[in-house]
Amino acid sequence: MATLAPPGQPVPPARRPRTARSRTAPWRRAVRYLALTAVLLVMVGPFLWQLSTSLKGATEDIYTYPPKLLPSSPTLDNYRSVADIIPVWDYALNSVKVAVSSVLTNVLGSAMAGYALARLRFRGRATAALVFVLALLVPVEAIMIAQFATMRELDINNTLVAVVLPGCIGAMNVLLMRNAFNNIPYEVEEAAIVDGANVWQRFTRVALPAVKGTLAVVAIFAFMGAWDDFLWPLIVLSDSDNFTLTVGLNYLHGTFSNNQRIVAAGTIIAVAPLIVMFACLQRYFFRGVGEGAVKG
Repeated sequence: MATLAPPGQPVPPARRPRTARSRTAPWRRAVRYLALTAVLLVMVGPFLWQLSTSLKGATEDIYTYPPKLLPSSPTLDNYRSVADIIPVWDYALNSVKVAVSSVLTNVLGSAMAGYALARLRFRGRATAALVFVLALLVPVEAIMIAQFATMRELDINNTLVAVVLPGCIGAMNVLLMRNAFNNIPYEVEEAAIVDGANVWQRFTRVALPAVKGTLAVVAIFAFMGAWDDFLWPLIVLSDSDNFTLTVGLNYLHGTFSNNQRIVAAGTIIAVAPLIVMFACLQRYFFRGVGEGAVKG
């Protein structure tokens, strides 16, 4: 309860309530920072080591102890060697085609499916949502033979279309979009209905602009999944002209396994586009995680 100061005396400043942060003991904060630093080293350390190895010349020992993170004479010769050994830029172009196609199909297909499950009323809607949940429980390896047989029956084996088709719409992406659309207040769409908007107009003009963050999350997941996929392209592709980057880089491990500098350079080439994409979309990514969080 506030007290009044005697006449002629200044009013004493009000004491600020002690927050949870101010009550945290210094040793607890130190432990948290140490734990965060350890996690950072575990996550980023291997990438920094690969980057350092890719920049080391042939005369520099990469197995020296204690390890040296900074190369004494940085060079880009290892990256040139990767391009000389395999057509890395052709493989990268194939990966870009697959990844961009996967992003487009997942963003459009997952958005429409998620909106239908969240907003439209039709018989079997709950069953359809349950099917998407159950689809997450099926290992990809368990259906890979069936997928390969399907691609062969469709006569699209050994094409980039066969690489994209099985993952063109992911079950997790549909559920993310469904939960994001569920978080939009119904009053917003009711106002659009009063103005005479049909289902497609409500979807494109009201619902989609409200879930841009979740769309970015779906785009990032789809791009990373398609770019990093190795097993399925290895199975369905037999012509080296159609190889994606992950399959093509396998030649570096097989033929030049003793030269870890070239292998590290190929790894950095494969990882760099993912880092660039996430850096460009990280603002929408963290906002979208909250929009499409799965409710318990």
